[in-house]
Amino acid sequence: MARAKDTIAVARPYVKRALEDEEVRESVKSALAAAREIYDELIVGRRPSAMAARFATDQDLQDNLRSAIDDLKTAANRVQGKSEHTARNALLLLTGIALGILFNPVTGPQTRRWLSDKVFGGEPDLGAAPTGNGSSGAPTT
Repeated sequence: MARAKDTIAVARPYVKRALEDEEVRESVKSALAAAREIYDELIVGRRPSAMAARFATDQDLQDNLRSAIDDLKTAANRVQGKSEHTARNALLLLTGIALGILFNPVTGPQTRRWLSDKVFGGEPDLGAAPTGNGSSGAPTT
C-alpha cells in the first residue's frame, strides 16, 4: 500500500501538468489522429501480411507514424518538464572548438593573427616569405 502511495505521489505532478497544459493536450490529440489514420488505412479487412506489405511500401503511412511518435515525444517531454536545448548545445560546442583553436599554444598565435587581419583588415598575404634583405623578393632583370 505504501508503494502505491509513493507511485501516486511521484505521478501526481506529471498528471496535473498533462491535464493543464494545452500544448501537451494538442500533441496527444495530434498523435491520436495520426494513429487513427494509420489504423483506418491498415486494418480494414486485411490479412497481417497484407498490412505489413502496405506499411512497408506506403510513405504516407510511415510519415503518419513518424508524426505520431514525434507528437508523443513532445507531449512526454513537456509533461516531464524537459525542453530542447539543441541550438544552445550546438552553440556551446562551436564556442568550445573556436576557443580551443584560438588558444592552442601551437596554432593559436597564427590563427589569431589571421583572424585579426581578416576582421580588422591587414595587408593581403601573398604567400611570399620576407627575404630579410629589404627587397620585395621579385626577380630582377
